Amino acid sequence: MSEVSFEEMLEDSLVTIHNGEVVEGTVIGVKDNEIILNIGYKADGILTRNEYSNNSDIDLTEEVKVGDKMTVKVLKVNDGDGQVLLTYKRLQQDKMNKVFEEAFENREVLTGKVVAVLKGGLSVAYGEGRVFVPASLVSDMYERDLGKYQDQDIEFILTEVNPHKRRIIGDRKQLIVERKKKMQEELMARIEVGMMVEGTVKNLTDFGAFIDLGGADGLLHISEMSWGRVDDPKKLFKVGDKVSVMIKDIADSKIALTMKLEENNPWKHAADKYQVGTVITGKVARMTDFGAFVELEEGIDALLHVSQISIDHVEKPSDVLKAGQEITAKIVDFNDESKKISLSIKALEIEEKKAAEEEKTDSDNVEVDADSGESAEE
Repeated sequence: MSEVSFEEMLEDSLVTIHNGEVVEGTVIGVKDNEIILNIGYKADGILTRNEYSNNSDIDLTEEVKVGDKMTVKVLKVNDGDGQVLLTYKRLQQDKMNKVFEEAFENREVLTGKVVAVLKGGLSVAYGEGRVFVPASLVSDMYERDLGKYQDQDIEFILTEVNPHKRRIIGDRKQLIVERKKKMQEELMARIEVGMMVEGTVKNLTDFGAFIDLGGADGLLHISEMSWGRVDDPKKLFKVGDKVSVMIKDIADSKIALTMKLEENNPWKHAADKYQVGTVITGKVARMTDFGAFVELEEGIDALLHVSQISIDHVEKPSDVLKAGQEITAKIVDFNDESKKISLSIKALEIEEKKAAEEEKTDSDNVEVDADSGESAEE
């Protein structure tokens, strides 16, 4: 019988490994950038930080310690220096692929952290796996800046799982659309015309404000913001403001809102305050060729016709009046039904002229009486 050397016996006792094989190992050393494992082979296995995790900031010395057991996958039996290259993260990725396949089949909602904002979308970490959410599937509206999602936890469903092509695609948009639809249905079932609701100003335009009612947006038209005249919604509100509004109308999914309530309607007591013959003071709000509109109070404007501006002929209101000017006039007509009030400065001037003439006549009569008295004495 031939003698067997110690080296040959040691060789025979060691396992044989192949690329792609899953093996068990024991940690025999930990450095900043690599973990060294005894895998029962003639050479030790090397597990680099890059093959341990996708997290480049991870501290390997805090992750494992000497004596720990690890299951790893062989990347290369001989790296050229006689060492075995191992991977841990790819083995975990294989496991994650099965998790992803099940989540895809069951349409499971997953939550992951955005670890990178890419040109075309978001890279989201889920377990040891990575999911790509295209920019078009991040939200139900166009997102100009995806940077705000960095390091944020987001929910998504999987729309494609293809491990061979390393394509794991997530969709956040579907969840947003579905939840908004559900919230809208719940809101529409709850609200009715005449109901007061709370909302948040979501967007401002020249013609009004869109109010988020918690499930759907309602339009607060510029004409419904106040009983008075509103020239620019942005002067009254800003995005994010909390407002109390009333449901004015509901047509299918469109909701019209108003802040013009009966209790704050200035016309409610106008008939008592603005009776014909009353002399009032107001401010010129705007002018036209046929006259000037005078604001008596917020929500109530009166017309001062060009023919009623003065006893003298006035060609255009702007010839003698200007916006913001305070004027005193007499109410010559009040129509509660059509909400119209007519004013006249001319009527006051006529009265003043008549009073002055009467005063002059009375004065002349006194002088005549005085003269007559002196003659009688003589």
